[in-house]
Amino acid sequence: KVLTLDVAKKIAAAAEAEAKKRGATVVIVVVDDGGHLLLLERLDDTQVASVEVGIGKARTAAIFRRPSKVFEDQVREGRVAALALPGATPLQGGVPIVFENKVIGAIGVSGNTPQEDEDIAKAGAASAAAAIAN
Repeated sequence: KVLTLDVAKKIAAAAEAEAKKRGATVVIVVVDDGGHLLLLERLDDTQVASVEVGIGKARTAAIFRRPSKVFEDQVREGRVAALALPGATPLQGGVPIVFENKVIGAIGVSGNTPQEDEDIAKAGAASAAAAIAN
């Protein structure tokens, strides 16, 4: 399975619904399994700087096949060498999109607190299986 634009839109819609429920102003990014941009939404009043950060978080989760928080935790725990990994954005908020135990893409969210960004991204990622089935 590959991540289609139609499915990416459904994933972003689930993340957007979660963001709106929280009153969050965020950028929502969905990328394919190679970290290439499929969809980007910047909700009203979201800071412009969150665009590139959201792309970086999503790309990190896709190409490394794990949440971007893993790298933030490594840096926090003293493994500063993680900062040198090509393509890694060590900030919480990037989550892989998994279907049938395979990473088919990722979602990145940026604009609010690190935990809120990740929670919103997880809401989008959690909707993937249902979006693919429909």
